[in-house]
Amino acid sequence: MIRDDAAEALAQAEFFDICDDEQRRMLAFAGDMHYFDPDAVLYKAGDMPQGAFVLIEGTLKAKPEGPGAGKPYAISEPGSVVSAMALILAKPRPVTITAVTDVRTLFVPRTAFLKLVQQSPDLAQRAVARVERDLGNYLDALEPVRRKMKTE
Repeated sequence: MIRDDAAEALAQAEFFDICDDEQRRMLAFAGDMHYFDPDAVLYKAGDMPQGAFVLIEGTLKAKPEGPGAGKPYAISEPGSVVSAMALILAKPRPVTITAVTDVRTLFVPRTAFLKLVQQSPDLAQRAVARVERDLGNYLDALEPVRRKMKTE
């Protein structure tokens, strides 16, 4: 039952649409369910998560920290992937993620994801394409800020 919930969570998670059903089942098996009480910290800015969290239920708060940090925002959509890039890169995260309500997540370890990528060249290509797309969207969103800074 728990693994079925985990596989269903991955099927809802946009990032994991790069995986086929069998790959999602393998990640669900490798993952761990985590439960957080309100005000519990999933990770702090500057921490290096060992994977990504998939929100199953509840509400999280993401608080960007550091110079030029944006405003805190809520994450409450089931299937939201928190720190998808941590599946690929071992880098400190710039946000603190805190539970607002009781929260249930599936934690997908980087090691499990990378093992699947190594075993499947097709998945590796889809992962690269997803990262390129997400990075392109991020850079496009920054373009108005860049133009504004150029004119000042």
